[in-house]
Amino acid sequence: MQNATAWLRRLSGAQCCPVDAAPKPQTEAVLIVGCPNVGKSALFNRLTGRYAAVSNYPGTTVEIARGHCSRIAGNPMVIDTPGMYSLLPITEEERVARETIIGQAARAVVHVVDAKNLQRMLGLTVQLAEARLPVVLALNMWDEAAELGVRVNVERLGEALGMPVVPTVATQGVGLETLAERIAGARPVRWVYVDYGPILEGAIGRIGRLLGRGPGLAPRALALLLLQGDSDEEARVACERGADVIARVRRIVADAGDATGWPLDYQVAMARRAFVDRILAQCVDVPVDAGRTLREKISRLCLNPLTGVPLLVLVLYLGLYKFVGEFGAGTLVNFLETWFGDYVNPWVDRAAEQLIPWQMLRDLVGGQYGVVTLGVRYAVAIILPIVGTFFIAFSVLEDSGYLPRLAMLVDRIFKRIGLNGRAVIPMVLGFGCATMATLVTRTLESRRERLIATLLLALAIPCSAQMGVILGLVAGHPAVLAVWAGVVLAIFLVVGSLAAKVMPGEPPQFYMELPPLRMPQPGNVLVKTYTRMVWYFKEVLPLFVLASVFIWVGRITGIFDLLTAALAPVVRALGLPDQAAVAFLFGFFRRDYGAAGLYDLHQHGLLTGNQLAIAAITLTLLLPCVAQFLMMRKEHGWVVTLAISAFVLAVAMGAGLATHLALSLLGVEL
Repeated sequence: MQNATAWLRRLSGAQCCPVDAAPKPQTEAVLIVGCPNVGKSALFNRLTGRYAAVSNYPGTTVEIARGHCSRIAGNPMVIDTPGMYSLLPITEEERVARETIIGQAARAVVHVVDAKNLQRMLGLTVQLAEARLPVVLALNMWDEAAELGVRVNVERLGEALGMPVVPTVATQGVGLETLAERIAGARPVRWVYVDYGPILEGAIGRIGRLLGRGPGLAPRALALLLLQGDSDEEARVACERGADVIARVRRIVADAGDATGWPLDYQVAMARRAFVDRILAQCVDVPVDAGRTLREKISRLCLNPLTGVPLLVLVLYLGLYKFVGEFGAGTLVNFLETWFGDYVNPWVDRAAEQLIPWQMLRDLVGGQYGVVTLGVRYAVAIILPIVGTFFIAFSVLEDSGYLPRLAMLVDRIFKRIGLNGRAVIPMVLGFGCATMATLVTRTLESRRERLIATLLLALAIPCSAQMGVILGLVAGHPAVLAVWAGVVLAIFLVVGSLAAKVMPGEPPQFYMELPPLRMPQPGNVLVKTYTRMVWYFKEVLPLFVLASVFIWVGRITGIFDLLTAALAPVVRALGLPDQAAVAFLFGFFRRDYGAAGLYDLHQHGLLTGNQLAIAAITLTLLLPCVAQFLMMRKEHGWVVTLAISAFVLAVAMGAGLATHLALSLLGVEL
């Protein structure tokens, strides 16, 4: 019968429901909801013991995490929803979070809030209560609120909101046992009532009677969303109840708007704000100087362009140049390279000579391009220490709360390239692994932003291994470093600005909840670094081995020599020696593989300062690596991926040629 009804709707031209209108699943789950940067994921990890499955929400590229909580009777499923500020969605993440709330039978909805910023957070709590969901309020970051002198009467707040309220410190596991008990006994909130005034209350009543009770949100909550112009809910009602019902709803909404003379969404928001303020006046005491701590002063310095930019330069200098570039790509790489050169490679060559009678197979293992002597050496001696030091630096910045402040700082610049400050997260992550960063572009709001970010990641954001090698190479050549950084940055800004003008779409909006600045916890830094290292190394080592096999096949068949010969005119046009063709060929397998080849050339004294700058610029902008290419195809399809790759290749070669001509014509010797 359902199939017949759907067929008749298609035949008549009626739209299908935007989401599944079927009853909620019988298996109840615990849903974790809340704004970004309030500790939802930390709480989820504590409840599930860090054993979770991450998958895309059906029909989207937004990921949600699922796990089970043994702390609660019945070991229920726990779902970590994407960040949301309201049940009225703006971003794709908010839509997914709301559809999860509507479509999943909830044993409890744990609303995680920042205990220091309840005025901004409790608006969503009120919406969840109006939806008659079984809400449990988790006042997270309780220790930081206490440090600021913020005092919350937990019992009185729970009575005012009609729900259990539990102070928690998710990073330390404080309050978890009490939270588990409250989740087990959660009941739908029944008596929270916000008075929206006679006109809106009349409209809410008429819409509620018209729609009646059904699956999903309570009638009052649904009526409020329709009053605020929620197009998703309008489409759902039109699909479930018919065009006549939604037409009557729209007339009620229009009449209410005409009667008040103010935007209805504004009136709803102000009424909720007044309700929250009345509750906070009774339950929360915030000292006047709560925002004057040393931490808050440093936070303001990070956000102010006059002080934030010098701080950013200092972070880049200490974190990337000194720690990753000099220590990782210099000290650690030199140590491991010496170890491989003195012990590993000679031992492999001797073992291959004794155990393998055929020279062809000996070349697969050892020699100049062997799986161990080249592939494993590149992966372990060059890539591993650079990636490791970068992920340590990135984890420290992430755990400290600096990255959201960096997003706010660069928002104005990013808007000129069609992005907003939120894109700083995938961009910074791209300095670690562009494949992972391409995946993270899913968090951006529109397809236009995701395309621009993917293009810039493929073009002008070097991964940690590639950048570490290049920084290690140019560390002793300040002029080369300046030319390399200047050209790459200029291309990033110019291409981004042109893409923003060419690609249609509205300029992106940006808002972000700032987590508190805190001292990074060594345990968190180590866990994050280890997890990323395992993920990255599992990806890199097989690809390096595979690349070595391809090179071996290419050499015994003559294809490698043909490709190298074909690239020789290109590298000569760039003013580079013929041997650079090998590094460029390596770069087609992986950017960092090509950078490692460049490292070998420099170690043998085959590159002048000018040639080093040209090669570094070209390889930085060269084609995305195989893993990133495949991720781009997964996110955007073959046509977009091939178009981006062709554009990136043209820009890389053009930038290298332009740099060579400019240095030659100006007579500059770096």
